[in-house]
Amino acid sequence: MRIEQLTLPTADVAATAAYFADVLQLPVHDATVTLGWSQIHLVPAGNLPVGGVHLAFNVPHNRFAAATAWLDARATRQRNAEGQEHFTFEGRWDSESIYFTGPDELILELIARRRLPASERTGAFHGSEMTCISEVGVPTNAVAALQTRIETTFALAPLSTPTPYFAPMGDDEGLLIVVDATRRWFPEQRWLPNAQGLQVRLSGVHAGAVLEDAALGWRVQSG
Repeated sequence: MRIEQLTLPTADVAATAAYFADVLQLPVHDATVTLGWSQIHLVPAGNLPVGGVHLAFNVPHNRFAAATAWLDARATRQRNAEGQEHFTFEGRWDSESIYFTGPDELILELIARRRLPASERTGAFHGSEMTCISEVGVPTNAVAALQTRIETTFALAPLSTPTPYFAPMGDDEGLLIVVDATRRWFPEQRWLPNAQGLQVRLSGVHAGAVLEDAALGWRVQSG
C-alpha cells in the first residue's frame, strides 16, 4: 500500500513550505511537497485545529545512521520519559526510528524498515533520500471498529497485532496508524491525535473506495 497524496492543513502555508524545503531538503512547488512517490499538499487550516498530526517518512535502512546525523544537525529529537531518543522495533516492524517536531507541532518520524531495499548512496545524507510518506495517523473513538472498516474497504491487514488503542493497517511501504483519539502520541506523550481536514489518497488497494470520519474530520480514499 502506498500513501500517494496527503492534504495537510497548516496555520502558515508559506512557513510550513519553507520548513519542508529548507530544513528537510525536499522539493516544494506551489505549496506541494514531493517526497519520493508521495506528495503533501499544504492548505490553510482556517478555523481547523492544528497540532497532533503524525507523519512518518521511510529512509533506506542502510542510510539510517547518516539520516540520524543529518537530522541532528537541523532538528531536536523527541525523547520518551526515560530519555530515550532512538527506538528499535522488532517482530513484524523490524525497524528503527527517530522522532522530531515539525511546524504546527507535527509529530514527525524517520523510520528505517529492514525488509525494504537498501540504498546505493554513500556519504552525507540528503533529504531527497526519503522515499515516501510511510505512516499517517488516523484517530478514532473505536479502534477495533475502524480496523474492521479498513479491512473491508481497502483490503488492508494489520502489520502487527492490534491493541484496543492502536492498529497499524498496511505494510512496510504505507501504514494507516489507527489510534485511539484519547491516546497521546509516542514518544513524548504530549499531543492527542488530530486529523482535522486531513485527506489521504492511497494506491495499491481496492480502487474507488472512500472512508471518512466526519466528527474527527479526516478522509481516506483510493485512486
